[in-house]
Amino acid sequence: MTRLVRPDAVLVQAVIAGALSFAHLHDLAEAAGQRGWKAWAYPVSVDLLLVAAWHRLRTLRDAGEPSRSAWSWFAVALAASLGANVATAGLLDLGDVPDWLRILVAGWPALAFLGGTLLVHRPTPPSDPDPEPAPAPLPVVEQETEPGVQVAQAPALPAPAPVPAPAVTAPPALVAHAQKIAADHRTRTGSDIDTETLRARLGVPSPMAEAIAAQLA
Repeated sequence: MTRLVRPDAVLVQAVIAGALSFAHLHDLAEAAGQRGWKAWAYPVSVDLLLVAAWHRLRTLRDAGEPSRSAWSWFAVALAASLGANVATAGLLDLGDVPDWLRILVAGWPALAFLGGTLLVHRPTPPSDPDPEPAPAPLPVVEQETEPGVQVAQAPALPAPAPVPAPAVTAPPALVAHAQKIAADHRTRTGSDIDTETLRARLGVPSPMAEAIAAQLA
């Protein structure tokens, strides 16, 4: 018996919206001087950055980590997609594209590469180590104080040895990005960037920010 396939309205709507946005990005890139396969590569690049940022956003949110960096790249990709849709709606003469738009289109590959690299190489917070098993109970030593009277006394326990914190390593791409942020901070303020400001700018945990700051020193 043939099984009827019932189309999903949400899926059909997503396919139509994606196809229209894809076409608008292609038309805008072609009008800005990108010919042939280059014009088709632009919508693929924008959509991939959008999906990568959304995936990273969900991963960081589930881990309880700051997600401002992922939100920023998601907003950049969304602005590129919406901007192409609006620009091709008759508000822009595609036969005479302004120079600033040509510059934005030409600079998009480098921006998308930077965003994809930072999203992929952003460190994932380490999982909690397995809890150590509870020590076995020690026998109780009975101390006789008076004839016929015994007092239970527990032996002194040795102090536990300190457990060294795991070493934190930063990816080279993240360190290079932090160097640019530190140089910009030094240019604007005349002083070196502190660890807390660096952590807020990068959106990384404190141990990672301290490791990066140590490499910048």
